[in-house]
Amino acid sequence: MADVLTSEDIRSMGESSGEIRVSPGAIITDVARETAEQLGVRIVPADAAATGETAARPAGEERPVQDKRQPRQVLDLNDPDAGIETDAAPPSRAGDVANVVPSSPFSPGEMRLLRAEFPSLSASCHLANCSQGAQSRTVRRAVEQYMTNWLDSGMDWDYWVEEVGKAKNEFAGLINAEPEEVAVVSSVSEAISSVASALDYEGDKNRILLTEAEFPTVGHVWLAHEKYGAEVDFVPLTDGEIPLQEYERMMDERTALASITHVYYQTGYQQDLNAVADVIHRQGGLVLVDAYQSAGTCEIDVKELDIDLLTTGNLKYLLGVPGIAFIYVRSDLVSDLHPAETGWFAQHNPFAFQVKDLDYAHTARRLEGGTPPVTAAFAAQAGMQLLRDVGLNRIEKHIDYLSGYCMQSALDRGLSVASPLDVAKKGATTAIEVPGDSHEVEMELKRRGVVTSARGNVIRIAPHYFNTDEDIDLALDELTRVLRR
Repeated sequence: MADVLTSEDIRSMGESSGEIRVSPGAIITDVARETAEQLGVRIVPADAAATGETAARPAGEERPVQDKRQPRQVLDLNDPDAGIETDAAPPSRAGDVANVVPSSPFSPGEMRLLRAEFPSLSASCHLANCSQGAQSRTVRRAVEQYMTNWLDSGMDWDYWVEEVGKAKNEFAGLINAEPEEVAVVSSVSEAISSVASALDYEGDKNRILLTEAEFPTVGHVWLAHEKYGAEVDFVPLTDGEIPLQEYERMMDERTALASITHVYYQTGYQQDLNAVADVIHRQGGLVLVDAYQSAGTCEIDVKELDIDLLTTGNLKYLLGVPGIAFIYVRSDLVSDLHPAETGWFAQHNPFAFQVKDLDYAHTARRLEGGTPPVTAAFAAQAGMQLLRDVGLNRIEKHIDYLSGYCMQSALDRGLSVASPLDVAKKGATTAIEVPGDSHEVEMELKRRGVVTSARGNVIRIAPHYFNTDEDIDLALDELTRVLRR
């Protein structure tokens, strides 16, 4: 398998010597060539060294480690056998994408260290973080820590529940909440069900407002509560977005709560939570935010955004595993919630074992249920610690950079982008429209070493902080090849 020369290699190896030697058959991506031109770095065959054409590396200088990612076959657009007529590709259109971030906050050296934390990146291109984050060494060690403790101790509930509490603390810190304002459950479906069961639908204020951009489970939960008196309405999507005027048109004094997504799971469209919350609060409604597609990619401050409730799980951008989710409840709202979906860990003293008493906890824990998801909590804590160490501010800037790069690169290849062509209006996901069975396209990309996620008629390319523009180019090149077969 041929080596891959990336722009990172150009920056790290070429700036000092002005030249880079490449082995026969090496694949040089378009971005690598552009970077070499910008830096004035010559790319020469390795056998040219025998003729003295290549400058020697300074004595004592360590050769930087390259990310070869050998198991993946890369599409070289200069290869006449690639099956793509590159002359037919449309010219670059630099003005197509708005609010582009010009560069990543991470240096090439930092990026190599960040990527080393995720072993699978040496063999594949992981861009399905909107569905499942890549496995890190830190999270794997955390799960193994639980398994080892279970093996050695037989049972250690005090320690396990303490670790669940630490995961709750990590999440609280991630969104600028107090630990007492956070409950832990097994999924966002359970979280929204718990909140829905805590409301009173008997009076006039029984209306629940959703949007057409919600993940289906959100609609299912609220529609199931219509038999208890809830009246459910949906704010429509308009050209893939939700204009603020639609909230203003549909909100009224009868609306008890608006259950809204932060980022649309299919296209990556991102709502302005502050503006939406203001409209809803002016009519006396509560705001419940589904942050599954945004948490871990950007800074979320529930106090600054004036959010009443927020929920998310950990298997996507929070870098955990399935089986755990969190609910934030504004502290002064807790006592107003009386969930019918409950369990012993929702009680003031779970270990009182009083079967005839229903005594809710005085904190957000009243929205919890039964035995907590211990194994997943070990993983969740570790994943969120990684994000805290890297810094959400830098992660957000890097993802915004890749977001703009991905959209423009897709357009330059003649691909159809379903996401808003404005970085300020979208999250990490870039949706590319594909004909036919999108799941089959996803599977074919996976066979080629590119992990993406299909939804409806699109392939979602969803990078995280450990991804690079080289990953984007490789994914788009392979997608182009698949679609033109």
